[in-house]
Amino acid sequence: MRGLTVSGAQENPAGAGDSAGRVWTRRSALGLAAAALLPLGVSVAGLGGAPTARAAFDPSGMDFWVDSSMGPIKSRVFRAADGNTNRVVYALDGMRARDDLNGWEIETNAAQTLTTANINVVMPVGGMSSFYADWTSPSTFLGIPAGTLSGTGSGAAQALAGGPGKTSAYKWETFLSQDLPAALRDRLGFSSTRNGVVGLSMSGSSALVLAAYYPAQFSYAASLSGALNLSMSGMRDAVRVAMLDAGGYNIDALAKAKDAKWQHIDPYTFAPKLKANNTRLFISAGSGLPSSADAINASTIQGMGIEAIALVGTKSFQARFNSLGGKNVVYDFPPVGVHNWKNWESEMNRLVPDMSANIG
Repeated sequence: MRGLTVSGAQENPAGAGDSAGRVWTRRSALGLAAAALLPLGVSVAGLGGAPTARAAFDPSGMDFWVDSSMGPIKSRVFRAADGNTNRVVYALDGMRARDDLNGWEIETNAAQTLTTANINVVMPVGGMSSFYADWTSPSTFLGIPAGTLSGTGSGAAQALAGGPGKTSAYKWETFLSQDLPAALRDRLGFSSTRNGVVGLSMSGSSALVLAAYYPAQFSYAASLSGALNLSMSGMRDAVRVAMLDAGGYNIDALAKAKDAKWQHIDPYTFAPKLKANNTRLFISAGSGLPSSADAINASTIQGMGIEAIALVGTKSFQARFNSLGGKNVVYDFPPVGVHNWKNWESEMNRLVPDMSANIG
């Protein structure tokens, strides 16, 4: 299979070792970030999910509401074709997550693919710019309370508006590891052990967070074009701009740069936990080159640069995991693929057999 390697023994971009990987990524990151961001101003839609192109609703799904410290949170649940309750996968959204439907439902046929493979699918709805983390505080700027201004549209105009993550702090890690699995277990009979989790872009690192810190719940984690080295030079600044652009969120409300919480969500830092847990991983990033099916437009050009950033971070994580002796992983680096749903749907289709063999 093209571009796909098992156990992390190949594809080391720096030749060998953790220190070499650090040097390579630090030299590359700022240049790639500039290449991705500057030609199109500061619009960085691709860093957390491609701009929404259409709205799709799958009537086979059900709305599943769960109370939380953030208020009632909706997930969309799709039942496995054979009716089992022990094979469960969480599909996480990107940075521009909407409050009505999850991007996987809007933009792809992932639910049908997974349910046909006898996998129950849980798609949490919401969490724009959240990294599915427990934030330190609500997102505000200059101490001005959220809701002071009711901005319209997206981006910086929303910085002082109220809403999710602003009126109260995001607590997504708690929701995904406690509130949601308990409700799925009690109300639908779903297993809360040996689940799978798939994340793309923003949520690629989130999927690995869940597997690292909740190994009984998640035996399988996949990152598609994820930000897997948040300590990489220039990365925090890139994420700061992306969060401001995607809903007007303040990264400092998530965690300060030196906080332990920032390290908590950085896969490069917590990689030893994944190795110790022996979690089955699927790690993917495209080359940044468009396929013949990608129209050459501003969105594609932007997606090329941002996928290149994702590839740098993913290769850096690979070098780190290799240096630790991590083995239980499949890497897939397709020769084409930009930061968009077409790429992620293709990777989802590719990982299903591996995920199916490692959950439930």
